[in-house]
Amino acid sequence: MHKDIRLHGQAGDQIEYYVMVVGTDAYQRYFFNIVQDEDHLRIFSPGNELIISPDGISYQGNGGYFCEYMFGVDQPSSDLVKPEIINRLVMYGARSDDSGAVRFSDRTNGEESYENIFFEGNAVCNYFFFVDSGKLSRKLKVQQEELVKRLGKVIKRSGAVGEERDDQLISEVFPLLEDETAQLFMVKLINRHHRHYRELFKQLYFRNKKISDEDFSQLVSLATACQIDRYQQERMRIDVMYRHPANKRIVDEYRNILLACNARGEISPLDNARLTRLKTLSVRNKIPGALFYTLDEMLKKGRNLAHRQERDYIAATREILEGIFLKEHEIESLIDRNDMLTLIRAKKKAMENRDHTFDQIMLDASKVCDEKIRDGADPSLLDGFSYVITYLDRFDSVANLISQLAFMENVKVSEDMLQGLLEHKAAFDNLRPGCFEELFIRELFANAYLGRFGRRKVSTLLKGLADAESRGATIEELYRSLQEIDNEERISIALLEHVRDRIRNFYSKFSTRADQEALKREVGEELKAKKSVTGEIPDHLFNEIIFTIKKEAMYLHSLLPSIVAERNVGLREDFLENSGLDRFYVEELEREYYEKNGLDMDELYQIRKGLN
Repeated sequence: MHKDIRLHGQAGDQIEYYVMVVGTDAYQRYFFNIVQDEDHLRIFSPGNELIISPDGISYQGNGGYFCEYMFGVDQPSSDLVKPEIINRLVMYGARSDDSGAVRFSDRTNGEESYENIFFEGNAVCNYFFFVDSGKLSRKLKVQQEELVKRLGKVIKRSGAVGEERDDQLISEVFPLLEDETAQLFMVKLINRHHRHYRELFKQLYFRNKKISDEDFSQLVSLATACQIDRYQQERMRIDVMYRHPANKRIVDEYRNILLACNARGEISPLDNARLTRLKTLSVRNKIPGALFYTLDEMLKKGRNLAHRQERDYIAATREILEGIFLKEHEIESLIDRNDMLTLIRAKKKAMENRDHTFDQIMLDASKVCDEKIRDGADPSLLDGFSYVITYLDRFDSVANLISQLAFMENVKVSEDMLQGLLEHKAAFDNLRPGCFEELFIRELFANAYLGRFGRRKVSTLLKGLADAESRGATIEELYRSLQEIDNEERISIALLEHVRDRIRNFYSKFSTRADQEALKREVGEELKAKKSVTGEIPDHLFNEIIFTIKKEAMYLHSLLPSIVAERNVGLREDFLENSGLDRFYVEELEREYYEKNGLDMDELYQIRKGLN
């Protein structure tokens, strides 16, 4: 039976360490000493050594380090295609050759600063280890290979690493050495400042899947006090957002589809429809787009999925941008309004297709422009490119804001943002009258997933901007109108949740006026107690919720079983068009129905595909 000894301390005010020594005779062997003058802790066994200093660590002998992968970090292809691999393992002296095979050497000594450890590895927690065993070979490179074969699979798959359950980790790893006299040395390093930031962000974000201005101020203050750089803040935020259960389910499904596409070497039309649906759903569920962009980069990078002839909008983009550099040959090729509109449409098309070729072309053009100016070209060369970048930035800004207003709940806009939007509208309409509505509004109104509140917000925005342009109204009035709609939406969401819960648990019938009045009174008191509403619940909102729940019940108990049994696509579409319910809402009801009844979700995808 193995025993373990643990030594706990701090290296400076930021790094915390736990030294764990595991073995059947761990209590009878001396394994560390402290160099007082230099404030170093030395952990050792025959042939192995690890020194913890105030600035970093140094090591020699066998072993390596491991940590939980943070979401979005670069991973070897061999790890990326296996979802069960959740941890990073690096062995001292190991290198990958051109073929991707791992080669070991006897040169295993080295040193790492804490900054680099928490930059290259996990931002919060990293483990180092080495092994003393008479059953290992004498040559270091052979020892390393033997340790990987014995321990690697478990270490890379163990959930105990990310959860920092050291007892479980030891019980999983130590028996694999198959040596009663062996000793396992494990050192856990924790960045206390990073952990504090991550836990605060997790607490705030998990509360309601958003960060308020007040919450953000707390995070900024903490990051400033702890001197946490922006890159590490972003890494931890993205990792925490990914691990929210509601986010993880959608993001993992997106990843799994992309992995399957990689295995086949192409993205089929059905796969593309599913990816698009998940992307749209992510906006509705307030899942950060960065999670999906990161996956796209990781899983498509260097892989030619379904290689096809270059699309028209990409060819047009190359043609226009190449015209910028014709001035060197004394050929005047200015980008006019039509060219600019063509580039904006190309960017819009690339975004819809998740085609990163457009962005790569822009990046390449930027590099060429900088290099030519550096080598003596006319500085005015930059003017044409700056004109393009300015408009594309305008497009990103407007598209993001309108998409949020259309598909997200409780979106906070300010009068300054609306004033900026008015200026952007003028710039786009300057390219061609009606350009703003063509680029951002027309297709949006045709989107089947645009809900009733989203439609009201966008319609109000469009009318308010037009009135502000004609001086018939002010931005302040537009702001108040949007706030009123947002308030109605917030009350409606809270009402739907609480009324449905009350009906399920207390009211078997709610058809009479008296039942509805009692229900409204009880729900109103409950929402006031929770400060979800301040005044009386508007009658029209309450009546709409009652009607929604009745339609929901009719769909689940009468229509959906028939749709599933008969694969009746027309009946489903007829209900969606005439019920007035948001498509997102109906699809969530369908998902719950399929999960509750143990039905195959692929059949649901096929039914939905028939509507697209």
